[in-house]
Amino acid sequence: MTITMKELIDAITQELGASGTPISKTQVDAVLNRYSVIAARTLKAGGDVPLPGLGKLKPVQRAGRTGRNPATGAVIEIPPKNTVRLAVGKGLDEAINRP
Repeated sequence: MTITMKELIDAITQELGASGTPISKTQVDAVLNRYSVIAARTLKAGGDVPLPGLGKLKPVQRAGRTGRNPATGAVIEIPPKNTVRLAVGKGLDEAINRP
C-alpha cells in the first residue's frame, strides 16, 4: 500500500488531534514542505538528516562506472553522482520485522 501526500497530511492531522494536539492540515503541509527544503540543504552540504522514529538520511557519492546502452549495446561512461541513502533505525527495523 502506498500513501499519498494528502493521505499523510490527513493521518498526521488526525493522530495529533486524537492525542490532544490539534493542528490544521495547512500547518502540517507547511511543516512537511519546510522539512524537505531543510533536508535537501543539509544533504547537499554533506550532513545527515534525522527522520525521528525511522532512521537517518545520509548523503552518498556513487562512483562513476561503465555501463551499456540497452538499445544498442554500446559502452557508455556513467559519471559519479550524489545520492541519498536511508539508514534504517532500530525502532523501524523491529516494527517491520516483528512477527
